[in-house]
Amino acid sequence: MRNDKPNVIVEKTIHFSLTIIEYCEQLETDKKFVIARQLLRSSTSIGANVFEAQNEESKADFIHKMKIAAKEASESLYWLTLCKKSKNYRFNDIMIGNLNEIIKILSRIISSVKGSIHGFMWAFLYAFSNFQIFKLTH
Repeated sequence: MRNDKPNVIVEKTIHFSLTIIEYCEQLETDKKFVIARQLLRSSTSIGANVFEAQNEESKADFIHKMKIAAKEASESLYWLTLCKKSKNYRFNDIMIGNLNEIIKILSRIISSVKGSIHGFMWAFLYAFSNFQIFKLTH
């Protein structure tokens, strides 16, 4: 079942995607087609994966989708960095600031969810392995 409660990362990635769509339209007007297409694909994929993760099949599936979103964010940062460093591209530093914020949130979500799985798995393994270790050593 889909969780459609207000969600910071979903909202931030949707807002970021809309900003990038406008920026890529400007790039295409300036005939910067290759970068515009690459940036549009990777940047909108961040939000698509985050949005899809809200309907996860398992925690592992959720982590996987969030990791894909993080990889797409990293690729988007690359394309935005090229635009920023190129003297022939319009650029606004706010886009990189917003993207860095998204990357930090994704990182925290991934490590937090991984930590909760690790904690559960540790408790499970501890409970059953201690019994086996006790039997083997005594």
